Amino acid sequence: MGRVFISNRVCNKSPRLTIIYVTIEEQTINPTNEQALACVRVCQMLSNGYRNIQLFRFNELKGYIFILAGDNIQIMIFPSGDWRFIDET
Repeated sequence: MGRVFISNRVCNKSPRLTIIYVTIEEQTINPTNEQALACVRVCQMLSNGYRNIQLFRFNELKGYIFILAGDNIQIMIFPSGDWRFIDET
C-alpha cells in the first residue's frame, strides 16, 4: 500500500512561509482497459458539474474503483467498465 510522508518547517527568511515536503510511495494499480476508460468518463462528468473529487480508491482485492465526489456523491466502477452511484439511503 502506498504511503505519504509529510514534514514541514518554517522558512528562516520569512516567518510566515511554511515549506512542506511530501514523499509519496507509489504502488501500481491494474484496472482493466474498460474500467480505466470509464474512470475518465466519470471523472470528466464530475468535473463538468464542478464537483471536487475527494477520494479515488482502487480496491485490489475486489477489483473495483470507488470515487467520492462533492459532499456525498459515491460511485463504483467495476472491471467491466460499468459504473453506478451508491445510494446510502
